Order: sequence, then C-alpha cells, then structure tokens
Amino acid sequence: DVKGTIISNNLQEIYDWVGIEATSPNKIINSLPQSNEDVEIYINSGGGDVFAGSEIFTALKEYKGNVTVKVIGLAASAASVIAMGGDKILMSPTAQMMIHNVSTTASGDYRAFEHTAKTLISANQSIVNAYKTRSNKTDEELKSLMDAETWFNAQTAVEHGFADEVMFENE
Repeated sequence: DVKGTIISNNLQEIYDWVGIEATSPNKIINSLPQSNEDVEIYINSGGGDVFAGSEIFTALKEYKGNVTVKVIGLAASAASVIAMGGDKILMSPTAQMMIHNVSTTASGDYRAFEHTAKTLISANQSIVNAYKTRSNKTDEELKSLMDAETWFNAQTAVEHGFADEVMFENE
C-alpha cells in the first residue's frame, strides 16, 4: 500500500510511532517479494517528497515481476510519479490523479532563489521523464499540464495515457 504522505526513509519510524499514515521507499522495497512474483500496489496518497517518490518509482520499474498499480482514491503529486512505475495502471472509477510542478520553500538572497529555481526546473524535468514512460505526450505537453496543476478522473487519466483502464468497467 502506498498511503498517506510520501516521506524519506529516515522519517518512517517517527510517522509510525506517532500513528500517522505514510510511505517511505524502504517500506515499499522491503515488502516486494524476493521471488519476483506479481504484485499489486494500491495507491491513495496526496504525494510528498519528490525524491522518495522517485526512489519508489525506480524500485517498481526494476522489480522483475509484473507490477499492477491500482489507484483506489488519489494519486497526486509524488504519488502520481509512483503510479508510473507500474506495468499496468488501473484506476477506480471514483479515483483522481493530479500532476503539478515540483515545489519547495527557500530563503536567502537573489542567488539562493536563482539556484532554487534552477533546481526546481531540473526536478520538473525528472518528473516529466517519469510521465513520458507512460504517456505519448511531449515534454512541452507534460510541462503545460504540470503548470496547470491538472486533475484527471479515471476516464481522463486513461485518455491522456496516465492509466491503462478504469477498474470494474467491463463488469
């Protein structure tokens, strides 16, 4: 399960102790079977740490078995990147997916802000790279969707190539 905030590994123990639902890369990596059998990943997360999301995406892409991702509520921000790690992406008819630009906070003088801007542009390109693994969209199209903070329901996620099918549609 990818649920709650996407966090770095060093925060998982704190979130667990306090009782706050969260997902770190190690939580996912350690739960993948060594036998490489097929797995299902359930996502209901508003996102979080972009680099933790990247690590989970990479782990799912490297996994030798088939990975089916099921978006059962929300796959927003970093959680949408994680979803792209699946071999097959299904969305509940009631689910949503949201993509947007990477964001952060900054302080300092103009040089710090210029550096932060360059870092965010680079991080955005990394996210575009993940979305391109699934959709047939160009960098420019994806950046435009991210600029607009685009929300997809299950049908529009399939239409735009961010998901393969809507769950229960053929029942």
